[in-house]
Amino acid sequence: MDHSLVRRLRTEVAEKLASERRDSAVLGLSMTPEDERQYARSLISRALSDHAKSELEAGRIPPAAEDESELAKAVHAALYGVGRLQPLLDDELVENIDINGHDRVFVSWGDGREAMVEPVAESDDELVELIQTLAAYSGLSSRPFDTANPELDLRLPDGSRLSAVMEVCARPSVSIRRARLPRVFLTDLISNGTVDEGLAAFLRAAVSARKNIMVAGSTNAGKTTLLRALANEIPPGERLITVERALELGLDQFPDLHPNVVALEERLPNSEGGGWITMAELVRRSLRMNPSRVIVGEVLGDEIVTMLNAMSQGNDGSLSTIHANSSAEVFNRIATYALQAAERLPIEATHMLIAGAIDFVIYVERRNDYLHGGTLRRFVSSVREVNGHDGRVVSSEIWAPGPDGRATPAATIQAIDDLVPFGYEPLAFGRWAG
Repeated sequence: MDHSLVRRLRTEVAEKLASERRDSAVLGLSMTPEDERQYARSLISRALSDHAKSELEAGRIPPAAEDESELAKAVHAALYGVGRLQPLLDDELVENIDINGHDRVFVSWGDGREAMVEPVAESDDELVELIQTLAAYSGLSSRPFDTANPELDLRLPDGSRLSAVMEVCARPSVSIRRARLPRVFLTDLISNGTVDEGLAAFLRAAVSARKNIMVAGSTNAGKTTLLRALANEIPPGERLITVERALELGLDQFPDLHPNVVALEERLPNSEGGGWITMAELVRRSLRMNPSRVIVGEVLGDEIVTMLNAMSQGNDGSLSTIHANSSAEVFNRIATYALQAAERLPIEATHMLIAGAIDFVIYVERRNDYLHGGTLRRFVSSVREVNGHDGRVVSSEIWAPGPDGRATPAATIQAIDDLVPFGYEPLAFGRWAG
């Protein structure tokens, strides 16, 4: 494909769109986003016709119908999509895209393959321009990406998560994590080996019993996917409030599963430093919005204290994720975040709060099985039950890593009486009754 032609046509169409917006504003009119896209398609078609005509007049062969169709898609993607990234995002097997400058693009697939692929832009400046366009139209509000704001996190239209930086590295760097399973259930995780039937039955009962659950794991281990699967066990009649730094969960995208969802997204400060709405403030606000459950997409800072207070004050059934290296390490990670909060909670106070708030911690692992051709595996390896407080959090690992690393029953569940009414039968899955 002639990418220079795509850029020229995009610029031409964008200028006509901008002119139409200005004229409409003068008349007090405005197009809906869908109407604007339809109008853009007509402009693209007209621009391609003009291009074909000019090629014929110059004695050159115009693009064939198939090539013209591909050019139209590319121009539209450059205007509203992700430009030359679109083919990678259209590949359902692509899992991660890492860009270290426009021509250093590395892709990993769900089957464990990794490779360097073609550039996604003609220059680093064009790559930055692409990210700036995405930042302007993705998410609930426009997000700056420039010298003064060199960091960016946002959710792409297909649900993928993008993180970008510039000015703090030699070349602009972008990482995209695909949402390959946006509509996922525990049955899907049984099929792909993340959990077995016994663990799935336990998790289903724990959600139904309104237990507070923290999903832990390393980067790209599958925490968000598991959180989605757990959330999809929540009855459709409940009102869910989700709180995220950048929209990623997408529970509001499936009204048949969750018709009553409010998705809150952290708002960054403007160029004058005003207008910032933090995660902690959003969690606090969510408690005033009549939630059945509060779901925090990822805990990374001082919002943890507000969230734990919410869990321990009647908002049972809350879900969240956190980065950690083991299920046991989660409690220390939470204590570290709590020290950063305005409350400056000492470790012992934080542990008391954890003991009164969290019921279960689920740990997800990601492994490349090099003994079997580098197959990528994601699975739950540990589940820890919080039992109380004795100077520090007292917990027991009720599922521990088995011979293949996957979680197997390891200890009695203290809260078993709360789970049995919701269909969990421990003896049916090789576990002794509590």
